[in-house]
Amino acid sequence: MLYRETGQFKRNYAADQQLFPIFQDKILLAAILVVAFAVIPFIINDYWSKAILLPFMVYALVALGLNILVGYCGQISLGTGGFMAVGAYSSYKLCTAFPELNLIFVIIFSGGCTAAVGVLFGLPSLRIKGFYLAVATLAAQFFLIWMFNKVPWFYNYEMSQITAPPREVFGFLVSGPQADPTAQYLFVLGFLIVFTWIALNLVRGRIGRSWMSIRDMDIAAELLGIRPLQTKLLAFAVSSFYIGMGGAIIFHIWLGTVEATEAFDILQSFFVLFAIIIGGLGSVLGSFLGAAFMALMPVGLKVVLVDWIGMVPVTAKHIEIMLVGSLIIFFLIKEPHGLARMWQITKEKLRLWPFPY
Repeated sequence: MLYRETGQFKRNYAADQQLFPIFQDKILLAAILVVAFAVIPFIINDYWSKAILLPFMVYALVALGLNILVGYCGQISLGTGGFMAVGAYSSYKLCTAFPELNLIFVIIFSGGCTAAVGVLFGLPSLRIKGFYLAVATLAAQFFLIWMFNKVPWFYNYEMSQITAPPREVFGFLVSGPQADPTAQYLFVLGFLIVFTWIALNLVRGRIGRSWMSIRDMDIAAELLGIRPLQTKLLAFAVSSFYIGMGGAIIFHIWLGTVEATEAFDILQSFFVLFAIIIGGLGSVLGSFLGAAFMALMPVGLKVVLVDWIGMVPVTAKHIEIMLVGSLIIFFLIKEPHGLARMWQITKEKLRLWPFPY
């Protein structure tokens, strides 16, 4: 009985509403944080940072934002790549307009700009939903990428490819070609932890319940006094805020140089959507599990198929695409709630182990 809850009584409402009410969950979280802050910074190198850790953390933040909109509020969106581009180009304009502005505020303000754009493109959700809303957000994706590629003001009348200027945070260089991988890792990790905590409290409160009411049955929610206008637009704003911050971090910390048609194309929108489907819709943990799977699977397949077996990289890429498609079909049929639900089932088994029932 590795996961037994016997004796863990709650004596007040605050204790019952903890983010991690079970003692074993607290131990697991503490172990993960110890590894994240006390082990990885001392062994990290440039390859681990750029190929594994930064992609996972960035896509976890973006997937969390999309999950708020799709998983919790039930509004389909295929414009994630375009909103990431808004965050990246907003941060670039802020850096060039205010050279002394701290990078933390640059990323947060970029998220605010993206939230405003998300509300604008979320207005059709007040009249349409489902497939028609997906088409509307897909149009937003194409329009935003076209705008950033064709309007010279966004890239300061130079090349359409923008480059992140070197920036320091608390005396450590986190942006630019000479940035320290450890500083970049800790910077993004801090962002991820803070805004994950905010999202956890948000979806567990009144706002989160309003989103889920709209998702389950919008007419009944309106009869109960929930306003669909404010609720849906707030979901678009919060979701776009997270996605915009993710786009700004991709630009400044991970890639350093981006071009809208390549870094934020429609494939990015599908990539993040697949991550939350595989991880689990309507689950904060599912955003992390899906991002980990989508970010780490290509690296693992490359090591196994190309480095160990000696397969041609192009063939390995095709196998990766087929594997992702097969898993999406599997999860939609067998376990629609994704990896997050499988983790819940595992915990239920551990409550009884080694007994079968």
